[in-house]
Amino acid sequence: MKLLVAYNGSPPSQRALELACEKAKTNADALVYVVTSMEGGSNETLEDIQAVEEKLERAKDYLLQFHISCETLQLARGLTPGEDLVKFAEDNGVDHIYIGIEKKSRTRKLLLGSTAQFIILRGPCPVTTTK
Repeated sequence: MKLLVAYNGSPPSQRALELACEKAKTNADALVYVVTSMEGGSNETLEDIQAVEEKLERAKDYLLQFHISCETLQLARGLTPGEDLVKFAEDNGVDHIYIGIEKKSRTRKLLLGSTAQFIILRGPCPVTTTK
């Protein structure tokens, strides 16, 4: 079983990681992908990239304390985070996606879109969201 956690280090994404961990504990062959998607390009600084690497390392340490097989990945393929995570799930045969959601106003959702909404609507497998 392959599980994908969309992870940015926020409290909702940490809860998504914890849910995936609980699911993985019940399945001996589970593999958890902890993935952060950055659009890439000149808008991202070295500090941003290093901060993401540190967050992913903490997520990996969390899973390893429970002896959960995992891989952490920082994607920067020029896609929006939603597109990137759905493509990753499709390309890697992911069985379940976990994503934390942060409450946004209706106006903010219209202007910025919603990564979680995109993944829920376009994901190739079941998606669990947490707040």
